[in-house]
Amino acid sequence: MERSGSIADQIEKWLTQLKQICVFFGSLALVVLVATFGWLVFGRYVLNATPTWVEQLALLLICYITFLGAAVGIHEQSHLGVTLLRDALPPKLRQILFLLTDLVLALFGAVMLTASLELFEFGWSTLLPMLNIPESIRTAAAVICGGLMVIFAGARVFLRGYSALRGEIREFEEVK
Repeated sequence: MERSGSIADQIEKWLTQLKQICVFFGSLALVVLVATFGWLVFGRYVLNATPTWVEQLALLLICYITFLGAAVGIHEQSHLGVTLLRDALPPKLRQILFLLTDLVLALFGAVMLTASLELFEFGWSTLLPMLNIPESIRTAAAVICGGLMVIFAGARVFLRGYSALRGEIREFEEVK
C-alpha cells in the first residue's frame, strides 16, 4: 500500500480538487452563457421572436462565473496585491505577511458569507423576472464564494501557521 503523504499534502490535494470543481462549474456556466446568447441571436434574427429570458439567465450565470472565479483566484493566490515590499522582505517576515494576508482574506470571506446569507434568506420570496425562480438562486453564488474563500484562505492560514511553528517556510504550489 502506498503512503498517502503528510496531512498538509492531503489538505492541499483536497483544496486543489475543490478548486477544479469550481473551475468546471464556472466553465460550464460560461458554455451555457455562450449557447444562450447564440439562441438569442438565432431567435431574434431567424425566428423573429426574441427569447426574453436570456438576459436574466445571463445575469445569473455571470454571477456564478464571477464568484467562482474569485474563489479560484483566492486558491491560486492570483488576487491583486502590491508585491514590491513583500518581495524585498527576508523569508521569515514574508511568511508572516503571507499569513496576515491569508487571515484577512479568510475574514473577508466570512463577512461575505454571513452578509450573503442574510440576502439569501431575504430574497427567497422574490422571483427573478422571466425565469420565475427565487432571487436567492442568484445570491447563492456570493454565499458559495464566501464559503470557499473561508475554506481556501483559512486552510492556508492553518498550513502556514503550522509550518511556521515547525520553523519551516511553506510555499504553496498546486498539488496534482
